[in-house]
Amino acid sequence: MAAGKAKVTDLDNKNDISNLSVTIQDYLSLIYVLERDNEPVVGAQLAELLEVTPPTVTNTLKRMTRDGLITMTREGTHLTERGWDAARVVMRRHMLMEWMMMKTLPWSKLHDEAHNLEHAISSMAESALMEQLGHPKTCPHGNPLPGNEDTVEGWVSLVDLPVGQRVIIRRIHELAEENAPLLDFFEAQKVMPGVEAVISEILTFNETISLVIAGNPVTLGHVAAKYVFVELAG
Repeated sequence: MAAGKAKVTDLDNKNDISNLSVTIQDYLSLIYVLERDNEPVVGAQLAELLEVTPPTVTNTLKRMTRDGLITMTREGTHLTERGWDAARVVMRRHMLMEWMMMKTLPWSKLHDEAHNLEHAISSMAESALMEQLGHPKTCPHGNPLPGNEDTVEGWVSLVDLPVGQRVIIRRIHELAEENAPLLDFFEAQKVMPGVEAVISEILTFNETISLVIAGNPVTLGHVAAKYVFVELAG
């Protein structure tokens, strides 16, 4: 019993983000996704995703620099080692909250609701949930929990595949999760992890990709389709 308690205490120390505000945690999670995917961290994009003004983003990033969470240089904005550690905790707790509510809420509602709860759980609760859920490697939308990025490496975006390709949908990217109406559409059309589909048509002139899912046609614009990652099914 003593050893078990020591293990939880160690996790508490490592995962302590209690000194970080909800706002900072939100910034960390978005910057984490961009950096993980080797995308530039652009203030205008953060402002759009967070629904704040560009000056607000600038001020917050300056505060995060002061607190040692990010660096801002001519080469760009990047998480520090401390920033990475904190961001991983935020992302992991968010994804665990999504799994916790899988049997309670519609799939398309998990992201928004998890965002309301992720900041409230403790390191002890995080550890317990990981055990209870069997150490999941992805969230319900197919995105990798921190440390499990290799799980999704073989999945490719719909926009990179030809007509006639059979696929199994595996992942809806985190940036698509930020768009609640898009998630509602995906769920209604069964564009969800584990679902089989066939690419039936690609129209380059209007940038659309059409799928057939369970006999039903579904058309996606490239903006949405690029966030749908699949496994080839032959």
